[in-house]
Amino acid sequence: MDAIGPESSFLVHWPLMVDWLRGLSPFLQALLATLLTWGATALGASLVFFLKRIKRSVLDGLLGFAAGVMIAASFWSLLAPSIEMARRQGRIPWLPAAAGFLLGGLFLRLIDYFLPHLHAGFEKVEGVKTNWNRTALLVLAITLHNIPEGLAVGVAFGAIGLGGGAATFGAAVALTIGMCLQNFPEGMAVSVPLRRDGLSRSKSFFWGQFSGLMEPLAGVAGVLAVSRAEALLPWAMAFAAGAMIYVVVEEVIPESQVGEHTDIATLGTMAGFVLMMILDIGLG
Repeated sequence: MDAIGPESSFLVHWPLMVDWLRGLSPFLQALLATLLTWGATALGASLVFFLKRIKRSVLDGLLGFAAGVMIAASFWSLLAPSIEMARRQGRIPWLPAAAGFLLGGLFLRLIDYFLPHLHAGFEKVEGVKTNWNRTALLVLAITLHNIPEGLAVGVAFGAIGLGGGAATFGAAVALTIGMCLQNFPEGMAVSVPLRRDGLSRSKSFFWGQFSGLMEPLAGVAGVLAVSRAEALLPWAMAFAAGAMIYVVVEEVIPESQVGEHTDIATLGTMAGFVLMMILDIGLG
């Protein structure tokens, strides 16, 4: 009898793993998914053990890629299902999507306005005046902006079975994969600059992975909210999309365009968008 290699074993057990995941409650699905996205952040942050610096061109390209993933996910995984759900509920299709989208952006704007934080690559501290150190301000900026990513994943899993077919397990998995892909460079974008600023490798890694812990919390909040109020689904998905777009335009894209490698960042954005679109259509 031929021995089964690691690759064959994975292919054999993959359908069983998918069936097992499908059988879990939306709460557990969202929790596991957001723990996975946090793990991607930690993996990116772990590069600080091997690198003290990273080429600015590489970082800009990765940040651009992350921006593209988030933009595509906002439409394909969140806004499009929101519009379809509203139509099936007999509502004006564009109203929850438009209003929820704007509310999500305003929510992040309020957080930015009141909470002190500092974006990587910039010197101006935003929010209320504070004497917090640079490390805390940098970590806080990424931590807070992980809220919409976790919320999006939680809402996506909570919507399965409630949206009349507009939201699917495959689409939620695609969104999770997309968030993992864009969280990897985010973790690196936190830990490597902290190391460059003089922190030890272990502390830089700790704060880098810590920035992703908001995602499981936001994911759980999202799935609990929509599971208790089905009518909120179109609004919640659009809210998460608006919050993500705010983060992309306010933080990720500007950071990727700071240096001299704007073309690389732009091409990275396009590549991230296309990959996320393929994932959502292919798995959804």
